Amino acid sequence: MLIDKHHRVHDYLRISLTDSCNFRCSYCMPDEDTPCLPQSHLMSENEIIQIAKVFVSLGVTKIRLTGGEPMVRKGFASILKELAKLPVELTMTSNGVLIDKYLADLKTSGMKSVNISLDTLDKDSFFTLTKRNQFDKVWENINLLLEHNFRVKINVVAIKGKVEKELLDFIQITKKLPLHVRFIEFMPFDGNRWDSSQVVTAQQMLQTVMEEYDIVKLRDEPHATAKKFKAVGHEGTFAFITTMSEHFCGSCNRMRLTADGKMKNCLFGSDEMDLLGELRKGNELLPLIIASIRSKHKVMGGQFSEGYQNTSTTSLQNRSMIKIGG
Repeated sequence: MLIDKHHRVHDYLRISLTDSCNFRCSYCMPDEDTPCLPQSHLMSENEIIQIAKVFVSLGVTKIRLTGGEPMVRKGFASILKELAKLPVELTMTSNGVLIDKYLADLKTSGMKSVNISLDTLDKDSFFTLTKRNQFDKVWENINLLLEHNFRVKINVVAIKGKVEKELLDFIQITKKLPLHVRFIEFMPFDGNRWDSSQVVTAQQMLQTVMEEYDIVKLRDEPHATAKKFKAVGHEGTFAFITTMSEHFCGSCNRMRLTADGKMKNCLFGSDEMDLLGELRKGNELLPLIIASIRSKHKVMGGQFSEGYQNTSTTSLQNRSMIKIGG
């Protein structure tokens, strides 16, 4: 078992398959010419499986595939097939545009849950945010997943000036569809033009929802990052991921593996362990992984010591979100 000095057990690994994406979301990867890692710097298919097996031997029971967009990775179906052989719960975060292409592979892998990043329900706003005219395709694929009995979570980044306009629209789609909409407080990363004034807190959003709907608080699972609610009479649910206003570091069980094989023990931490480099040298990974977990900070990667309101991106040491993995 991977236990840090704060007695937290880590059994959940997020693997970024690529730092490339077919969208250009304004808060994540806004430039068309954003440089991506050369192929030689990425983990190969075999290296991904090798490293994943070491983590599983140390007690990992859940693996989430991320990117960039994981399905643009060359060999995605083959990687999925090999990871499905491991004794883990396999899931994925995606922008949804390629779901129909890989639906059969997702089903064969035994995957039962998929998170779709979707920040707007308006076609014009979608194009403005992503620079891609793909809203209809994404929405069709969300419904396709539901038709095939996948549990679908919709991830909405709550940026001030945008989320307020559609907050209630997202709650409304849970009335007849068994979707699980999650509003994520806007988080700072290198290059995403974050400012603390852009954060809309969960409490602010909840107050808006309560003015329009009768709601009930649902039980949150162990290690949950989201605080779950349900509007009375609705099929689906909604939740808030309170990263900025109320961290959940005390029960963290997550680790990240970047597309270039660096282990991050915290989303916000600047510390990285070069697992891929050591693997290519023929060195053992197990002691490195254990060392990384034991060095994990208690809260927020050792950053935001004065609160997020007094933090600027220039004072943070971290990668951009696209280089970490969603």
